[in-house]
Amino acid sequence: MSPTSHRVRRNRRRLLLIVAAVVATAVVGAVAFVAVNLAGAANGIHHSDAELPTAAPGVAQDEGEQNILIMGLDSRVDEDGKPYPQEIYDAIHAEDASVGGYNTNVLMYVHIPAGGGQAVAVSIPRDDYVDYAGAPGGTKKGKIKEAYGRAFAAKNDELRAAGVAEDDAYQQARDAARTEEMQTVSQFLGGVPIDHFVEVTMAAFYRVAQAVQPISVCLNHATADTYSGADFVAGEQQIDAAQAMAFVRQRRDTKYDDVFLTDLDRTRRQQAFMVSLALKLRDAQTFTDFGRLQDLLDTAKQYVAVDKGFDLLSLASTAQRLAGGDVTFQTLPVERFGTVDGESVNIVDQKAIAAQVGALLHPAPAATTDPGTDATPDPTDAPATSAPAASPSPTSSVYTDSQQPMRAGSVPCVN
Repeated sequence: MSPTSHRVRRNRRRLLLIVAAVVATAVVGAVAFVAVNLAGAANGIHHSDAELPTAAPGVAQDEGEQNILIMGLDSRVDEDGKPYPQEIYDAIHAEDASVGGYNTNVLMYVHIPAGGGQAVAVSIPRDDYVDYAGAPGGTKKGKIKEAYGRAFAAKNDELRAAGVAEDDAYQQARDAARTEEMQTVSQFLGGVPIDHFVEVTMAAFYRVAQAVQPISVCLNHATADTYSGADFVAGEQQIDAAQAMAFVRQRRDTKYDDVFLTDLDRTRRQQAFMVSLALKLRDAQTFTDFGRLQDLLDTAKQYVAVDKGFDLLSLASTAQRLAGGDVTFQTLPVERFGTVDGESVNIVDQKAIAAQVGALLHPAPAATTDPGTDATPDPTDAPATSAPAASPSPTSSVYTDSQQPMRAGSVPCVN
């Protein structure tokens, strides 16, 4: 066997753990556990029959690229609709199973290019007002996060009325909800394909945070919030699992008069935590207690769902370079905040977003100059309109604007 093969075998566990961190916060919750025992995970993780969207006609897609949608639910129940243990509700400030619904409060589209190149993770603000792909329950437009819950409710009611058993109806309704959410996201981003998805609840996130705590995060200012339980000082600090939940859920400040936070800041917090988690997972000593991880794997099986074709090993070859910083996080722009039917929403330009996503996923090659021609371009040759160029790579680890691209590789400071 070649030296390369030996290295691959030695590092496979570590690579899979690192993959988890760089795909998304939700993927960390799923894959970090799965990596401990692939065979056991395959028999326990929920594998969904949800339909994956293919690329719309004319949308670029390279053979070998990977496009993964991360869906983080705000539901307070596991994948079978059962309540969490009380200690989880207490730790994550989530009351009980009667609170919350099936909104996808975290939506992140992760593009890993074929044959190398910088990966990009695109966060979709949860309150973006969009067209629903399948008009679930007769509703054609709404917040993007609500496509899942609307489709779940409509399908579950339909199946129960037809006499389908409660548990069977529940699982079929969850698959219908996943399909609707993915189709809506694909349509919103310009008809992009979704090759795989990972769905997690808050409990899965909490369990993986328990496995790796403490985790380093950094804040630009002190902040506190009685709703999420957040209470942080300024600067870099280490947080435990319960604090991690507060860190990624905080979207307001209830203590300091000069601190103003929004949902976009919460999205940026989620990105920052993922970067910090990747750094922690890169430490070879992080996951040496495999007995503890096996226990966590058994718990994670209750809180994670993936598509049937999701293959962890297919991502291992890209793990090290991504964890080292070869991935950039973007947040889609919001035109303005508005109100529709009495609800606060994000007003967005769907065509501009589709163009931006296309440029991020498949940037145009850099222009080259023919030595035999004048290097100065003629402005009359420029097209009348063009898609927005991909954002430049960031040069700082301090982020004060949610629109700044965030680069993995060091602990980021955020609002």
